[in-house]
Amino acid sequence: MKTRLGKLAVAAALAVGVGTAVSAQDYPYRDITTAVVWGAGGGTDTINRMIMAEMEKHLPVSINVINQTGGVAGSNGMVYVQNQPDDGYTLVGLSESNVTAAVQGGWDQKFDFWYPFIVGGSPDLISVPANSPYNSLQELVEAAKADPGSIPAAASGAGSIHHLNLLAIQNGSGAEFKFIPYKGSAPGQEAAIAGEVALVVTSLAEQAPLIEGGQLKPLAMLTPESVDFAGQTIPSAFDMYDGLDKYLPLKQAIGFAVHSSADDSVKAALGSAFEQAIASDTVAEWAAANNYDVGGQYGPEAQELFSKLESTFAYTLQDLGAATVDPASLGINKP
Repeated sequence: MKTRLGKLAVAAALAVGVGTAVSAQDYPYRDITTAVVWGAGGGTDTINRMIMAEMEKHLPVSINVINQTGGVAGSNGMVYVQNQPDDGYTLVGLSESNVTAAVQGGWDQKFDFWYPFIVGGSPDLISVPANSPYNSLQELVEAAKADPGSIPAAASGAGSIHHLNLLAIQNGSGAEFKFIPYKGSAPGQEAAIAGEVALVVTSLAEQAPLIEGGQLKPLAMLTPESVDFAGQTIPSAFDMYDGLDKYLPLKQAIGFAVHSSADDSVKAALGSAFEQAIASDTVAEWAAANNYDVGGQYGPEAQELFSKLESTFAYTLQDLGAATVDPASLGINKP
């Protein structure tokens, strides 16, 4: 009996030892999954697949990218990752558009639930159809001032970053356009080409092939800098209207996140791999080829950027009557 009990004790001790050894392994010791909240082939999906492939080079595991779409402002994907353990093995691929999920009733958390990593984004610009009579932003603005609310403008959905940029131009220039919402940037751009609207506000990455193909005519970048593209210089709207910096720039913030409650060792490992990936020639070349600006912020710095976007987006939606949840009830402060 003593011999049998002794063997059982040894076996139990070995089992505990093995368990301890596994739990003590450094993160990550198994593959990671990134669940992108938007569809395959879109900007957020493309950026996540690119950055995860580059980060894999600096981690001992693979990162598998899947798409978990649907809900309100990408809420299905965020809720899915929210319900996974905060051990860093399930990341969420997201963008600035997700900050509106809470005020639209998609989930019940402020965005600081996440510890985000920002790869970057593409700057917005105002363009018109190639056959438009407007050849400058000033001409377009003067026409809008002469007949307020008569010139139709596409900028994807209400409360999107493109819509907020349209509102910023209105506030900064004193013009008033007739906002026509579309379900995404592509339909809005198609509407401009078809003559359904007189102008469209989307990103340079999205408009690039249409500008190069002669279907859209760019009038102004909604950033402090002009851009040389397709053999022309697209001027900055900031050079045309004083005080525009009160409202702009509002930039895309595309990347991924882990739970804020994740262990510091998880954040450190992801941060190290992210820094090395962002500094790589691969990312620089990809960004240049696809008209993206590289960000590289993560942790508290990225949380601060997302907090400002969340505040701006939330209260803009509330002013538009499109918020189903009071931002203040979520602890979101006014901008």
